[in-house]
Amino acid sequence: MNPIALQARRIDVPDSFEAVQDYCWEQGWTDGMPVVPPTEEAVRRMLAGYGEDPALSLGVIQPRNAKATLEKIAINAVMAGCVPEYFPLVVASVQAVLKEEFNVAGVSATTGGGAPVIIVNGPIAKELNINGDAGCFGPGYRANAAIGRALRLVIRNLGGLIPGEMDKATLSTTGRYSFCFAENEERSPWEPRHLELGYAPTDNILTIIGIRGVYTVMETTVPTGTEVLRTIVATMKAGGVSNYYQIGTGAQIALVLCPEHAQDIATSGLSKADVREYIFQNARMPIRQLKDMAHWGNRNWPAWVDEDNPETLVPIARSVDDIVVIVAGGDGRHSAWLAGWGVTRVVTQQIQLPS
Repeated sequence: MNPIALQARRIDVPDSFEAVQDYCWEQGWTDGMPVVPPTEEAVRRMLAGYGEDPALSLGVIQPRNAKATLEKIAINAVMAGCVPEYFPLVVASVQAVLKEEFNVAGVSATTGGGAPVIIVNGPIAKELNINGDAGCFGPGYRANAAIGRALRLVIRNLGGLIPGEMDKATLSTTGRYSFCFAENEERSPWEPRHLELGYAPTDNILTIIGIRGVYTVMETTVPTGTEVLRTIVATMKAGGVSNYYQIGTGAQIALVLCPEHAQDIATSGLSKADVREYIFQNARMPIRQLKDMAHWGNRNWPAWVDEDNPETLVPIARSVDDIVVIVAGGDGRHSAWLAGWGVTRVVTQQIQLPS
């Protein structure tokens, strides 16, 4: 078998781990953490099982307007610490962020410091040990860390989104190092996301969400699932939450319920669809509490929002379809909701495995 034909420019550096780190840092190719040297052999191994031409471009990534070829993606996957088995997920995540509705440049260049979150569903999560149980937001699991980091390195190195240059984040977020986890399908009382969306049980998907923050919620006191939701919604109704000002551009949120909260809610007779409806109807703030603060000057509301009435209730999302519900995490009554950035949309991508 002929070796895989690589097209990337070959660079000779001294044969030492330290020299590789120094060179990559000087070029601006790292996130500040050590990287795995992307040798020709390592890149070929990453590509070998995928079965596509390394020169194949998945599209153009903004703002640098660069082609995202499989070879370049593989180089970044190697640097991130991926093994070849992770590569189909890295490819799928890049396919997802390249979709126009995700707006990868807008999410990654904003002063708000948005970060892409990868949520995995399907048998592949268990096969690759992608953690969706205790500590799933990280650190501690190679697959979670390496797959999430690979996507971020692609955004940085191919898209040119380097802090202080194209990336204008005021504070940024640690989620930009890596943010990848699986839905805890085994402990969920409901069907997992891929079945919700009409995929087969054997299909594998990932969902990409551009977020600006993680809001954790502890509820250990109330006796029913409906009351758990009441507590969660109470944390959503706060001054400065940008989602309320950006529903006109389609701001979305994701609710990550721990298994215990999810079970309480299911025992109260509520489905995932009911949870979305509850949040949509109850996570609302009156205009009098939104006016003249936070994102008021940049507000973008649909025509049905009556700005002249101070008692008009503005929902946290434009519709129930803009609320994603996931079950993840381990024991303990801690859930979280992820605030979406206002110029991005949730994207779902099927993961194509080599035959």
